[in-house]
Amino acid sequence: MPSYDTRSDEDVMTFVVIEVLLAAVAYGVATRAVWQHHVRGRSYMPVALAAGIGLLLQLVSLAHLTISAGAMVIGLGTALSLFAWQAALLLWLFSLRESVGALGLVMYPVAGVCALAGLLVPDPNGAREALDWPIQAHILLSILAYGLLTLGAVQAVVLWLQHRQLRLRPPSGVFATLPPLQTMETLLFRLIGGGFFLLSLAIATGALFIDNLFAQHLAHKTVLSIVAWLVFATLLFGRWRYGWRGRLAVRGALVGYVLLLLAYFGSKLVLELILGEHWS
Repeated sequence: MPSYDTRSDEDVMTFVVIEVLLAAVAYGVATRAVWQHHVRGRSYMPVALAAGIGLLLQLVSLAHLTISAGAMVIGLGTALSLFAWQAALLLWLFSLRESVGALGLVMYPVAGVCALAGLLVPDPNGAREALDWPIQAHILLSILAYGLLTLGAVQAVVLWLQHRQLRLRPPSGVFATLPPLQTMETLLFRLIGGGFFLLSLAIATGALFIDNLFAQHLAHKTVLSIVAWLVFATLLFGRWRYGWRGRLAVRGALVGYVLLLLAYFGSKLVLELILGEHWS
């Protein structure tokens, strides 16, 4: 956990623990409410309310964990929590108008676990410096891209399960309440398309504003991010030109997302916890 330089350190960490635990509970309640909404036909309002409370509490805990003495503190745990929070926020907003609420069965538990990770995963070497606005813009674009592509990966998993369910037997339970496969695939490619656009901007701003993007401690992140970008670009082109769908679309989305996870979290894990270096 990050350390603080004030005499109220213990009080702050007590509040953070309470915030994170309550956020995890709220996400658990939201997950159960999603199941009841889809299986038993109950109102979606409890989902929106519980998830909204979880999002607010996780945001407050992130503010306590990532801002210290005017500097930015982003370690492995807080990065996990931040990306999961942003993906859960997007889901919460989208589900108010789109038929994507079932994704909460996956995304809200993940957000709860990642909120706990932000508290429990050690952060001995997180970035602690004031960043120029171009670097902040690059980080913001990267976070937004990861959030949309995280939702895309969750959508791909749900779509794969939906395909599998249809092959085995008629839809039942929560699968019977999901939109048709064509609608689910269209939503998948919308999420990938939006995430790809933001990822393109993130890579472009990184190339423009980060000195020596292929330095030793950034090379793996840069190369894997570009490879992931190529995977998503190929997938979108194949969809547009050849109408790719089904398992090919699911596999492409998941391969690209795994590459992004390795690019950020894999590199960050090795750098911070093993080599003792850091990048934002």
